[in-house]
Amino acid sequence: MSLFPDLPAKKFSIIYADPPWDYKGQTQHTGKGGKSSGGSKNHYATVKLWDLMKLDVPSICEDDCLLFMWSSSPHLNQAIDLMTVWQFDWSTVGFVWEKQKTNPGFYTVSQCELCLIGKRGKIPQPRGSRKERQFLSEMRGEHSAKPDEVRSRIGRMFPTQSKIELFARCPSTGWHAWGKEI
Repeated sequence: MSLFPDLPAKKFSIIYADPPWDYKGQTQHTGKGGKSSGGSKNHYATVKLWDLMKLDVPSICEDDCLLFMWSSSPHLNQAIDLMTVWQFDWSTVGFVWEKQKTNPGFYTVSQCELCLIGKRGKIPQPRGSRKERQFLSEMRGEHSAKPDEVRSRIGRMFPTQSKIELFARCPSTGWHAWGKEI
């Protein structure tokens, strides 16, 4: 049995991904001796970086393609490594999501997630909106679910391009969806 479903045969100009990062079995906690407050592995199967790197994302990319990839702060280096293996060059932080509800952290209280942008070739043309905001403050919902507004902003930025969401949980208008939860 394959770890992932087959990727589509189609090529895309916009890839939106929220990889199921592995936290090495760690769960969120409320301090030493405190009760567990969750953790990814309690909600879905997490995937080790090595296995994410095996996913043939380059096979579904147009020559000019952007990757919008979510990363939690502890996974920033892994996200950039994964981006490189998927044949994207690091560009910038696309979106900063302030979740309005915090998580305990090892150094500071965690309340933001980042959506990184990688580029392959040139920025896909034609461009749409050039005034979408990077910062978004929206209440955190179901575990690991990202705000629909980010997908909407990307759609306004690139309204005519072929788009796919990797590791999607549900279909979204104007997007192809790929993942085990579809």
